[in-house]
Amino acid sequence: MPVRVLPQNPSLEHLKYQAKDLMKDCKARDPGAAQRIREFHPRFGRATDAKIFDAPFRLSDAQLTIAREAGFPSWARLKRHIEKPTLADRLQVPHHQRIEDSVFRRAVDLIDAGDVPGLLAHLKEHPGLQRQHVVFEGGNYFRNPSLLEFIAENPIRRGKLRANIVEVAAVILDAGVDQPALNETLVLAATGSVPRECGVQPALIELLCDRGADPNSALRAAAVLEELEAVQALIRRGAQIDLPVAAARGRVEEFQRLLPNAGNDDRHLALALAAQFGHAEIVRMLLDAGEDPDLYNPVGGHSHSTPLHQAALAGHFEVVKLLAQRGARLDLKDVLWRGTPADWAAYGGHQDIEAYLRAEQAKK
Repeated sequence: MPVRVLPQNPSLEHLKYQAKDLMKDCKARDPGAAQRIREFHPRFGRATDAKIFDAPFRLSDAQLTIAREAGFPSWARLKRHIEKPTLADRLQVPHHQRIEDSVFRRAVDLIDAGDVPGLLAHLKEHPGLQRQHVVFEGGNYFRNPSLLEFIAENPIRRGKLRANIVEVAAVILDAGVDQPALNETLVLAATGSVPRECGVQPALIELLCDRGADPNSALRAAAVLEELEAVQALIRRGAQIDLPVAAARGRVEEFQRLLPNAGNDDRHLALALAAQFGHAEIVRMLLDAGEDPDLYNPVGGHSHSTPLHQAALAGHFEVVKLLAQRGARLDLKDVLWRGTPADWAAYGGHQDIEAYLRAEQAKK
């Protein structure tokens, strides 16, 4: 789920109260609290709600969850961010302005300027720079990027990419990069709105795959974020359509073929995506196979919400009715904004869905 971005002047005392509230919610067996703990506390990554509620959960556990939910690895790091902020802690400014290493920042400036000769010379002057990383905290991704990852403009820093960005990327690739950086850059390029809007997304995908990036590493993320051109480009480069991707794209025959051998995690994500994109037939098949419509979506699938939240927001009335008729809870609130599916329908402007959900909830 998205991190809870800290305000410009965060209060450590207020965050301490949040940790205590989380402990109370966990003790009260609130499923929203369990979802937060499952996603952000490393000890509970794959635990069921019941296991979370029954396990010891101390104040230190709650503080760790709050810190990681804000994009920091520990409570100590969150505390330092508030009490002794540095340039890198200026969360409201673009990432390139938060880089403290002047050599690395100069390289990013050259990327943004599309200065191929300048970047070549800079990399020669500083061997190994292309393998270095910078640390950013306070976000839910782009936390430890290498130089190559800045070519995707994801997260958005300047809102545009130079027309020669593929050539710029090739300069960094020629200098030699690690496989994780290749794959992560592919994910950023395939899921970024700026590469798509600038018309360079397919070309970047081709270049990165030519240099060894794994097309499968980016396929699910592109499908979740509905980057359809990127999905097709990745499939052309050999990415394999699995159950969640088939669900997201509404490929019923492929879905039917894959469903019998799919694991629980894939089925869980498939339900989230089928509901999000309005594929009622696939939602029905998953419910018939025993999927629980009340589980919060998994990590990577808008995990702050349920399938019903996503269907209501997107205006998929058939899916909304199907989930409600199959017993989906109408009173579950999302984790971030504490809204019910009816609230999400209202926010999305779908008054007919909102009215239906409120009427159904009144019957209960």
